[in-house]
Amino acid sequence: MRKNKLSIAIVGAGMGGLAAAATLRQVGIDVQVYEQAARFARIGAGIQMMPNSMKVLRGIGIEERLRITSFAPFSHLNRIGDTGEVTRELPMPESLYNAPYLCMHRAELHGALASAVPAEIIHLDKKLVGLDQAAGQVRLRFADGARAQADAVVGADGVHSLVRDIIVGPDAPIHKGRIAYRAVFPSALMGGGDIGRSRTKWWGSDRHIVIYYTNVARSEVYFVTSVPEPAEWLTQESWSAKGDVKELRQAYEGFHADVRMVLDACPDCHKWAILEREPLPRWSDGRVVLLGDACHPMTPYMAQGAATSIEDAAILARCLKAVDGDDLEGAFRTYETHRKPRTSLVQAISSANTWMKEGASDTSWLYGYDAWKVPLTAPAPQPAAAVGA
Repeated sequence: MRKNKLSIAIVGAGMGGLAAAATLRQVGIDVQVYEQAARFARIGAGIQMMPNSMKVLRGIGIEERLRITSFAPFSHLNRIGDTGEVTRELPMPESLYNAPYLCMHRAELHGALASAVPAEIIHLDKKLVGLDQAAGQVRLRFADGARAQADAVVGADGVHSLVRDIIVGPDAPIHKGRIAYRAVFPSALMGGGDIGRSRTKWWGSDRHIVIYYTNVARSEVYFVTSVPEPAEWLTQESWSAKGDVKELRQAYEGFHADVRMVLDACPDCHKWAILEREPLPRWSDGRVVLLGDACHPMTPYMAQGAATSIEDAAILARCLKAVDGDDLEGAFRTYETHRKPRTSLVQAISSANTWMKEGASDTSWLYGYDAWKVPLTAPAPQPAAAVGA
């Protein structure tokens, strides 16, 4: 049994990093979070929290806060882009997977996660520039000259993770010629139009658009798209790049009137490249371990990027609790052995963009997963038919 309280430094204060801070504190670990941004910005984007991630948020203690403000869709609704024909609908009552399905603004989720940890443990404007492991400790160096030390480090610093580059080596993103447009805007701009009670994915032959409300009052609409892009355009992988609304509307001019109503009402939008990365060969090195987008970045087509990061946080905390702060490297191996098959599968299905397009595929392995209760002695459950499920 460890005499002193285990200390862990988390690099990155996004969804995964804050979720990890909350879960690790629950198992008695001293946590400090280092974020390179100087402040938290309200990024104009929606996010879906499926039952699998909502179970983790319930354990963290923020479920009720999110219920009060979020939109709870009746179903996952899939429709053909031009005719509007329904190809598949999956009702999402809370009883189906023992947790709600909620749609919200990303800032609401981030704020809720931040509220679950003391403000003084989050250190802003701390851009990591180096890591060193020696004598059972990890030393962190930041761009402003500051230094920190901990028993272990969790790299939750996203798709451009420096922690990943340090412990695994740089990886090259894969550009498959897809870009995404997104926007959040007041639903009043639709002039009385209504997008319905479901989260709807409209499928075209080579593109799609997902539309839903982001709050319980249905006063705000969000959409996100995926469209092909000529390679020479080379749109950046950036959430802040502005898009051209006229260009966006043109890309969906053949779609159903309900889609065009939303796009015609949209005042402006953002645009970014959808880049992919292959699953990593390993997630840890000594006392440094990766979490979320830093180790399994994925396309947004299954709404599981943040969700799987949040799952990671609960499993990592459970693995560390099981060793009582002693065999950290063993705990990190257990975490990876359990999580990597699941996240690699989600990466593959999301990349293929086949999830619930049609048919009666199994969804219980994904949404029924409970990171607080699933056995850690084996990889996470998977469907009988993997890719294409």
